[in-house]
Order: sequence, then structure tokens, then C-alpha cells
Amino acid sequence: MLGHVVAQKTYFLIFGALLLLTALTTSVAFVDLGQWNTIVALTIACCKATLVVLFFMHLRWSTRLIRAVLLSALLWLAILIGLTTTDFISRDWTPVPQTWESSMLQLPDRSGDFVPPSSAFPNVIVVVPRPT
Repeated sequence: MLGHVVAQKTYFLIFGALLLLTALTTSVAFVDLGQWNTIVALTIACCKATLVVLFFMHLRWSTRLIRAVLLSALLWLAILIGLTTTDFISRDWTPVPQTWESSMLQLPDRSGDFVPPSSAFPNVIVVVPRPT
């Protein structure tokens, strides 16, 4: 099977574009953009990855089946990132106790009745046996 022959000039142009994008990434890293630093860096990285996939991996000249496989992989990646993001965002919905012990923890006293733990020793659990 013969592959698509690409002119050498195209490879050098893409290589130059990748070098320019790398220089742009490095220069943007020294500029404080606030919360946009990550977004700009990821945008430049996606542009570089697109150039590599299209030209060096010959996706630009591939069949529709290969393109469908790539698009389905990207869709699956988007689904996984979306699920991970919803998990990360929803973590504050469940209240977390301030200490390692539950606020509902009750200790038995000598009479067998349950009393709340002492405030003097909030992290100490004392087990008192019931009198027999």
C-alpha cells in the first residue's frame, strides 16, 4: 500500500510553525494572565497537537473511517473530562465533618446511657464497659 507523498517544504513549514508555537508557549508562561494562563497554554497545545496529527500522522489525507475513529476517541475523551469535572465540582455538596470522628458519636457512661463525647478530649474515644 502506497501512502500519500507530502512535499518536503510542507514538513519544514509545519516544523517552523511548531517551533513558533513552542516559543509562544514559553513567552506566555512568563506573562501573568491570571486564571487565563492555563486556558491559553492548553489552546496553544491543542493547536500544536492538531498540526502534528494532521500533517505528521497524515490524518489530512486519510480515509473517512480513520477520521471517524479519531473523532470518536475525541468524543470519548470529552465525555471522560466532563464526568471528571462534574465529580470535581460536586464535591462541596456533601458536608464534611470538622474532625475525624462523627458528630453523632455517643459514648456509653457507667449507667449504660449514651452521652456525647467530652469537649475536653474531642479526639479521644473512650470505651467504657457496661457493669454486669
